[in-house]
Amino acid sequence: MGGGQRRTTQSQTTPSSSSSLSSCWSHFWSSALRTKPLVSPSESAVRTNSGDGLVRRLGMFDLILLGVGASIGAGIFVVTGTVAKDAGPGVTISFILAGASCVLNALCYAELASRFPAVVGGAYLYTYTAFNELTAFLVFAQLMLDYHIGAASIARSLASYIITILELFPVFKDHIPDWIGHGGQKFLGGAISINVLAPILLALLTIVLCRGVGESSAVNSFMTAMKIIIVIIVIFAGAFEVDVSNWTPFTPNGFKPILTGATVVFFAYVGFDAVANSAEESKRPQRDLPIGIIGSLLICVALYIGVCLVITGMVPFYLLGEDAPLANAFTSKGLKFVSILISVGAVAGLTTTLLVGLYVQSRLYLGLGRDGLLPSVFARVHPKLRTPIHSQVWVGIVSGILAGLFNVKILSHILSVGSLTGYSVVAACVVSLRFKDKAANEVSSSAWREGVICLFIVACGGFGAGVCYRFSASIVFLVLTVVVAILALAALCFRQVYADLPGFSCPGVPYVPAVCIFFNMFLFAQIHHEAWVRFVILSIIVVGTYAFYGQYHADPNSEETIIYHRTSAEERSKTAVATTEGTAT
Repeated sequence: MGGGQRRTTQSQTTPSSSSSLSSCWSHFWSSALRTKPLVSPSESAVRTNSGDGLVRRLGMFDLILLGVGASIGAGIFVVTGTVAKDAGPGVTISFILAGASCVLNALCYAELASRFPAVVGGAYLYTYTAFNELTAFLVFAQLMLDYHIGAASIARSLASYIITILELFPVFKDHIPDWIGHGGQKFLGGAISINVLAPILLALLTIVLCRGVGESSAVNSFMTAMKIIIVIIVIFAGAFEVDVSNWTPFTPNGFKPILTGATVVFFAYVGFDAVANSAEESKRPQRDLPIGIIGSLLICVALYIGVCLVITGMVPFYLLGEDAPLANAFTSKGLKFVSILISVGAVAGLTTTLLVGLYVQSRLYLGLGRDGLLPSVFARVHPKLRTPIHSQVWVGIVSGILAGLFNVKILSHILSVGSLTGYSVVAACVVSLRFKDKAANEVSSSAWREGVICLFIVACGGFGAGVCYRFSASIVFLVLTVVVAILALAALCFRQVYADLPGFSCPGVPYVPAVCIFFNMFLFAQIHHEAWVRFVILSIIVVGTYAFYGQYHADPNSEETIIYHRTSAEERSKTAVATTEGTAT
């Protein structure tokens, strides 16, 4: 009798467990596929929480200098020597390829930034609106790790330059241990590299950012102007010391290291991300954001190309230092004065680059905290300082740990994977949001799915072409992947209708976004194997985090979400004014 009762209980429990599992799975997918509502361009209402808003202080030139300040320094002062070790003088081509891809991405970012002119979140926000919640969370995580690694690399190089300047004084010469900041004390075959000064610098900058950003724009403008002057000095002074024979052979190890190098230096152009993520603090976001994004990127591309040509022409690529390539190049030519000037300028330049990078990261965390995908502590803004202190401190801690423990060269190998995937998704957002039916809120689910599938095929075609090239596969397979991508693009052109948008619009939709996606995924196939491992592991962690926390707490329509609607046609020249929902009611 007891056995029969146990069998009956078991038979009743099994369907219940199955039903519970099915319910959890259904809730997961229904949550993961949620989207943030697309704001109508004609609306002028604003819904905001007055206690969590940021202050509008940045004009057009502030945004351009913000983008240049975030970029110049990372590529020239940090990664140039590292990539040149493998690519040789062809590092110039690496910067050109990465820059070309970023120009296409910048056009996509500029359109979306003008459509969502006053909302923090950048790529995360665009993905949340165009696709779904889980994809947006994945994009945020991959991009954020790139930002954290970039900050750690810059902090280490900044520490190295500071030590170099200190060693100009006899009292410090050869008396500063490596573990303080000049290279770092290495363990476990170089995988672990202790550096004390780098996390200290990050802590100091975090304190500055927590105190407020009222004067930071002026400081950034001054420092950025100094960086540009120093770069121009490098180009003109170094041009007279160029030995053309150092450019031969231009690609000593073939073209593959150049493509791999392009993925490494890709993060040197992430300045336009800083511009997009400062939308909530821009005075006239609709007009100024596109100009700031594209203008800052074009300036950076020109300066990077000039410096790469000069440096690799002055010194054989295999003699360039990894931590301070500019200073080492001029020192080898006996131009000690210029070398000292570069080191001083590098300290100022890398400081602003690091400052802007930490600033952008905290604003991204602020956006996720408002939406509930992260704990609400990240959404808190100090009522007097008007800064997201908790987000800022968290960013400083994570970057400080990376900078204090890991080798810069190893860190650079896992860069760009998040940026390449994230930027590709942003390009896809442009196409998705331009589908005419979706723009008119009459989206056909089958047509939308067909368009998304075509975008995915373009991405797969770019990735497949990259894999074929990387592993020297038959030309037949390479051509096949390209043809498949072209057919998917043709379907996007002839089977979808795209809306014409007021204001700035990315030209050549869907051609430009599709080429952007294809090129990004081609570069994605060239990354180091460590980056592949990082991508997979982080994606698994993010999905798990979302399953156990995000899906239960996220709310696309949360009252804590700050949404600034675009002004009406006759009021677009005016600055949007935020009012509380309670007052409007």
